[in-house]
Amino acid sequence: MKKSLLTLTVLLSFSLGVMSIEPNPISTVVPSLSIAPDARAGGMGDIGVATSPDVNSQYWNPAKYVFMESQAGVSLSYTPWLRSLVPDIDLAYVSGYYKFSDRQALSASLRYFSLGDITLMDQLGYPQGTAHPLEMAIDAAYSQMLSETFSASVALRFIYSDLNNGYNGSGGSEMYPGMSVAADVAGYYRKPIDVSTGEGILSFGLNISNLGAKISYDKNVTNSFIPTNMRLGGSFDYPIDDFQRISFSADVNKLLVPTPDATTDFNEVSMLSGVFRSFSDAPAEEELREIMWSVGAEYAYNKQFFVRAGYFNENEYKGNRKYFTAGAGFKLNVFQLDAGYVISTSQSNPLDQTLRFSLSFDLFGLRNLVR
Repeated sequence: MKKSLLTLTVLLSFSLGVMSIEPNPISTVVPSLSIAPDARAGGMGDIGVATSPDVNSQYWNPAKYVFMESQAGVSLSYTPWLRSLVPDIDLAYVSGYYKFSDRQALSASLRYFSLGDITLMDQLGYPQGTAHPLEMAIDAAYSQMLSETFSASVALRFIYSDLNNGYNGSGGSEMYPGMSVAADVAGYYRKPIDVSTGEGILSFGLNISNLGAKISYDKNVTNSFIPTNMRLGGSFDYPIDDFQRISFSADVNKLLVPTPDATTDFNEVSMLSGVFRSFSDAPAEEELREIMWSVGAEYAYNKQFFVRAGYFNENEYKGNRKYFTAGAGFKLNVFQLDAGYVISTSQSNPLDQTLRFSLSFDLFGLRNLVR
């Protein structure tokens, strides 16, 4: 029996706050790929493409890893997503890196997004059983320092989405797992600048992520774009004195996916064509609406205590995600604990009260401790 995708689609869209006042937000499959996974970035308005390197740079800009002070690290992050609406949606994220020379690094991550239990309906709205939808991605990246101030990186990603996972109802299912392979291309510029109080750091970053094949849940009868995305950003880290530093950062972000158009059959539009169309397939005013932006700041004391704040903005016609964030972190020897919190400023935004946690470890520091 044919299963309705309506419930799943609405829930997935809700999980990213897609609540536009006109039916024109850009939609993709596997939207969980756009969820910021770590608490540090989550406390600064979901920014990270140009901020100082950390173990979770895999998601934001893997080119940053070659500038890490430690040779290796790993991080575990957890987000109990949308707990104000449903009790069983969550995102788990693991990332890590290894610098095998002063100028080269390998990194990888795994994300697992569970949508809990979903009741599937037929076309008449009758329950047909339950499923346990999930989305996951695993990736690996290589980064290389090309000069003393610039690095570049390439990442490859395998994406898996099963919206019918664990179906236990009766009748035949017409939903199948969707899979794709995608790539990221990133660059990072980092330059020390002398200021009156010490050495500041100016940095810029670029990451074009999820350049990959479209996904189908019906054996290629129809297909949909994954969230191919371009993120640009800048950051300035300023030393207040010998113990205190403060950084200010900003990101701009655009999905490289065509704007919805009732006259176009997007099943026939390739991924690459969709990327180029995304810059010119709507009036200039609407193209500007599709740009999301965020700003954030981080205060650090003695490289051990951190306080963060930020703001994220998405146009009301393209999703209406608008929220402040706050966060804090504590670092001691070989581990760091971070937390981030979302405070929505738009009505009925399901992102409100979203909380993230990250626990990071300096693996080489840990090795030295146990020797």
